[in-house]
Amino acid sequence: MTTHLKVYDESAVKALCSSRENETKAWQSMALLDTQVNVQQALIDAAQFGIRYVLLGICEDIGPKANLGNGGATQAWPAFLQQFLNQPHNQFINTQKVLLLGEVDVDNLMLQSNQLDNQQPSQLTKLRELCQYIDERVESVLNLIFKAGLEPIIIGGGHNNSLGIIRALSKYKNTPINAINFGPHAGFREPEGRHSDNSFRYAYNEQYLNNYHVIGLHELKNNQAVINEMAKADFKFTSYQSIHIKREVTLTQAINSALSGFNEAPLGVEVDVSSIAYMPASTYICSGFSVSDTEHFVYLAAKKCQSKYLHLSEAAPSQHPNGLDSGIDHCGQVISALVNSYLQSKYNI
Repeated sequence: MTTHLKVYDESAVKALCSSRENETKAWQSMALLDTQVNVQQALIDAAQFGIRYVLLGICEDIGPKANLGNGGATQAWPAFLQQFLNQPHNQFINTQKVLLLGEVDVDNLMLQSNQLDNQQPSQLTKLRELCQYIDERVESVLNLIFKAGLEPIIIGGGHNNSLGIIRALSKYKNTPINAINFGPHAGFREPEGRHSDNSFRYAYNEQYLNNYHVIGLHELKNNQAVINEMAKADFKFTSYQSIHIKREVTLTQAINSALSGFNEAPLGVEVDVSSIAYMPASTYICSGFSVSDTEHFVYLAAKKCQSKYLHLSEAAPSQHPNGLDSGIDHCGQVISALVNSYLQSKYNI
């Protein structure tokens, strides 16, 4: 059950951590799991000791490549850790309730994917098969977290990982869940084999997704078939153009309206960071939302008591125009800001 989870101990993160006199860093206030105890029991024990949130990484870019996109999403998780672990801990954030769990183990799948060319049809098919294996591993790890009554914050990889998360939460709660997604793409392409742009279609077809709303969907980056299928499912979106170009609705109004349309089912909070202008991501865009817009989305969505996870996907540091080092710094800052928004929103409930 736990073979696809790398549980972090102190040695796994020591090289990333810095210290400063008279200052408590985030890493010094957070918890690590007891690696000598069964993982499921250790997570249950952590919850009993006051832990509420679990940080989990997924270092893969198979999903974006299987969608004919760019790689690099493997580097988002370490970029985040380098930034987040070293921020100051103070009265404004509850990192003492955060557990740094580790990462989903996809190493052998990544080794296979690195030999594949997504421009070759037979190799593209293999990438999509590997993406299915990732789904299964993500679901198995998320099962452990949800069964312990904890809220995961999942970072890294492509938006393909939404399917495993949704499956796990829906099965744990024994009901289809709702999801609100901040991103330019609906994630509702045809079920042509698994990749980063059809997670929500598969979740809907498998009856794990009850209601779904996309904030910031780009009117010109989704084909008509996707828009038609969203309408058939009675799923809604508020477009980027409606918010920022036509100014028909403010971002706050769009988010609150979407949230008010959900029933009491568990809610997943999803962010495709390629919605952010100039963000190093699997899809790099110049016209998009700001980082503060995205922080605002996360803050409002997290305030819903039904919200049960935060998923931040598609960051790809190597896609920064100035190179990997700049991309690591950029992605680390942005992802940390979004995680902070989630934690601060929960802290204020």
